[in-house]
Amino acid sequence: MSEPKSLGSRTTKGSVSGKSDPRVRRTRDLLGDALVALMQQKPFDSIRVQDVLDRAGVSRSTFYEHFKDKDDLFDSDAEEFFERIATALSAHQEVSDRVVPLQEFFAHLREMRPLYDAIVASGKGHQHLELAQGHFARGIEQRLKEIPRGRSVPDRERAVFAQAQAGAMISLLQWWLRRGMKEPPAEMDDLFHRIFWNGAALG
Repeated sequence: MSEPKSLGSRTTKGSVSGKSDPRVRRTRDLLGDALVALMQQKPFDSIRVQDVLDRAGVSRSTFYEHFKDKDDLFDSDAEEFFERIATALSAHQEVSDRVVPLQEFFAHLREMRPLYDAIVASGKGHQHLELAQGHFARGIEQRLKEIPRGRSVPDRERAVFAQAQAGAMISLLQWWLRRGMKEPPAEMDDLFHRIFWNGAALG
């Protein structure tokens, strides 16, 4: 799953799984990009591992050094993508009060709408939304520890509040998608963070 350009390069991929060797990262990137491209051309179920190998220019033996099958490749790619984007503000040491890069994430989804539709068609949409919520909850919790305004959320409530707000973000995302992504991502980012900090103030 390609990453928004404003949040960094895919060359960082592999760090989540501890694969720091540049050759390993490159191989995993090639395979992930190949699968993503194929998913926008035909149904996930009809894609064979050999199709991915042919497009990526990677050998079968190399593929199975890293992944069990195409599902493992897809799930690993999604895992790494969500972890990267959920922690992007912390990684870039952003000085704003934002707790998630919602504008960048939504803009990326708008740009990659065919891929989103392919994920839904594959039957993996719900699974990946749950995965995203978990990563965003951890990212929000981290941001609350880093920014001064985060002190408005008591330490003992931070994890629960982050989980609830990540769920609210996913709900907002689904609403936005159902409406055809009409509202600008920047507007959605502002709306989410106003709601977020109003909720924190109630605590």
